[in-house]
Amino acid sequence: MRWNAVAGVILLSSSALRAAVPSPARPITDPHAVVSAANPEAGPVPIEDLYYTRSVSSPAWSPDGKQVLFTTNLTGRSNLWKVSADGGWPIQLSRSEDFESQGAWSPDGSQIVFTHDNAGDEIHNLYLIPSSGGAEINLTQSREISETSPVWSPDGSRLAFTSQPKTSPIQDLAVLEVRSGTRRNLTQEADKNHGWGLVDWSPDGKYIYANRFHANTFDSDVYQIEVATGARTNLTPHQGESRMEAQALSPDGRTLVVSSNRKGGHGNAALLEVATREVTWISDGGWEADGQGFSPDGRTVLYTVNEDGRTEVVLWDRTAKKSERLDFPSGLTVPVGNPSAFSRDGRLLLSHQDSRQPSDLWVYDPHTRRSRQLTFSSLGSLQPAHIPASQRVVYQSYDGTLISAFVWIPFNLRRDGSNPAVVIAHGGPTGQTTDGFRAVVIALTTRGYAVIAPNPRGSTGYGVAFQKANYQDLGGGDLQDYVEGAKFLVATGFIDPHRIGIEGGSYGGFMAMMAIGRSPTVWAAAVELFGITDWLTEQAHEEPSLQQYDQGLLGDPVKDRAAYEKASPIRYFSDAKAPLLVLQGANDVRDPVEEAEQAVTVLKKLGKVVDAHYYPDEGHGFSKRENQIDSMRRTVDWFDRYLRAVPRDDR
Repeated sequence: MRWNAVAGVILLSSSALRAAVPSPARPITDPHAVVSAANPEAGPVPIEDLYYTRSVSSPAWSPDGKQVLFTTNLTGRSNLWKVSADGGWPIQLSRSEDFESQGAWSPDGSQIVFTHDNAGDEIHNLYLIPSSGGAEINLTQSREISETSPVWSPDGSRLAFTSQPKTSPIQDLAVLEVRSGTRRNLTQEADKNHGWGLVDWSPDGKYIYANRFHANTFDSDVYQIEVATGARTNLTPHQGESRMEAQALSPDGRTLVVSSNRKGGHGNAALLEVATREVTWISDGGWEADGQGFSPDGRTVLYTVNEDGRTEVVLWDRTAKKSERLDFPSGLTVPVGNPSAFSRDGRLLLSHQDSRQPSDLWVYDPHTRRSRQLTFSSLGSLQPAHIPASQRVVYQSYDGTLISAFVWIPFNLRRDGSNPAVVIAHGGPTGQTTDGFRAVVIALTTRGYAVIAPNPRGSTGYGVAFQKANYQDLGGGDLQDYVEGAKFLVATGFIDPHRIGIEGGSYGGFMAMMAIGRSPTVWAAAVELFGITDWLTEQAHEEPSLQQYDQGLLGDPVKDRAAYEKASPIRYFSDAKAPLLVLQGANDVRDPVEEAEQAVTVLKKLGKVVDAHYYPDEGHGFSKRENQIDSMRRTVDWFDRYLRAVPRDDR
């Protein structure tokens, strides 16, 4: 096994002495159990086909249960559409060059409210449109305040939503009188480390239920807020740091379904009685569970289980106190809907996808246990049989920590150690690679690249201790977990260790830049999308709430300056060997364009191989079809140039 190129990977003075980070128990995968399936019809999937395959998101039942509203990029732009709940051709309701989402029907079904930003700037306004289509009205008209997550009051006269000024890290709750346009903040948060998330109105419209959360994502509580006065009651007071978040209110207004890590240090679903504050746990497994909602009669509770990157939906009978998992294929199945996944008559709206099929909406009838696909997003050319399936693996990292990953091996690949591979780093770091449809994976694997997408320490889905394990060590232990993922691929016998690249967006883009500087002998090429070059300049330019989030990961930028400097890729660029491609939206407020520009400038001054492309009409991530296609072509071309052409003995 040729692993000399990776033998001299980074050694971290603190990380190397750590004990294994706790996470759910699971067996380690034998690398030779990873297989390449035979397929005589295998061939490259056209990149255009991947992006003419549509996305479907933000669905909502009409009040009468006859139609479903959703956002799709059927035209190459993400706008509002609706379709009969019985199926049929969808009707386009809105047309815009910019991203529209979070649509919600008014209680009488006559109007729809939704959010709309400008060229990816993430300053969303609330818009109103007749549910039959027509002229759009900007309800909030505030270019300096972002309004999101609108929820109608039961009588349809008011909208509650989250409100965040452009220059503030704080997300407050606000209420808008729809007819008069009068708005007022319901909360006046004074702590820049806290914000508010909306859950629901009480049935009588007197109260709003909401979550108050800390920017570090580890601490939160559930509140009842009186709409008339703003008086608020903490329903889940606690000592120390723990998470309790409401997801939905029962139809009778007496019970909230919540998600919490207060039991066992990992997420579980529970019921919270509003009057007594009594908590009843309804899940108790080794994997993360999240409360979702109630059936129209309140007798059934929905929750999901995330088992190592694959999700299932569970129905919990409140009377029998028994649970039933829905019979759906492996992948990602979740209940979806605004404000509820249930229709008025008890049908359930689900989203399902897997590694070979994109996300689509399904209607499930709990009484008959039958499901029916409602949307069909994939092009006919994208046959699942022509796309390599994911393989879930587990390996040990440098300190014994168990790391899960998804692996995709091209069809007909020889186990002769000659093939290229790409490691994909996910965003966050409080995120998780899940078993969904990923255009970059399909583009690469159908062109002969093996791909591994690990969930390193710092990822969600594996408990609190695992998520906290990269505190003030960004690009340290988690980078080594990615390096060990590359080693796992080599151990399968398929991969040439001199032909491994790394790709990622956001925190994954940061990780790609950190990788080429801090473990330079591992990587033959890298592609980073909208990542972080220097955490101190990131603090100076990024969106304010993310400034607080970053401080939850790295500490105070003044007092803990050394941690910021240690975690900044710019510090290690002088050691980089791998050519780097930078792809960036000019209007990105999360990881601003200054981060990409300084990476390119410094690497060029150092004489490194670097190229960049900027998209003037995009923000954090690329939403316009032509830009998605262009960025993927550039990614594939970059890896073709530097991974396929690397001589076997030159590194």
